[in-house]
Amino acid sequence: MANGKIKADTLEHSTAGTVDTQYVVNGSAKAWVNFTCVSSTSARDSLNISSLTDLATGSTRVTYNSAMNNANYSATGYSNFDAAFAEGDFDADISGRGFGLVGRATTTIQHYSYTIDAAQQDVQVQGDLA
Repeated sequence: MANGKIKADTLEHSTAGTVDTQYVVNGSAKAWVNFTCVSSTSARDSLNISSLTDLATGSTRVTYNSAMNNANYSATGYSNFDAAFAEGDFDADISGRGFGLVGRATTTIQHYSYTIDAAQQDVQVQGDLA
């Protein structure tokens, strides 16, 4: 059986209307991960993520399965500093703490939660795949 292509400018749902395929291609996350660094660094769920590498306390390298087209993509991150994190918790007191994304490359990005290995961490990436 040969692989084929589906070509379309719009997608139509029987009850929900239509959407331009450019919106689907350009508006979809190309990679994301929900992970923890408490006890061990592990992903709870992900898309297009091949590995998480614990670099040091509060520092994790996220590696993509499929590379981005260039390092100018958009990336966002999140950290919850509550060690007793449970679904729905939100840590409003992050004084003296912070998080960030650095070292952006076509195949990796580094996530920092500067003072601790946070219980709830997320990274999302939007842009063009190579």
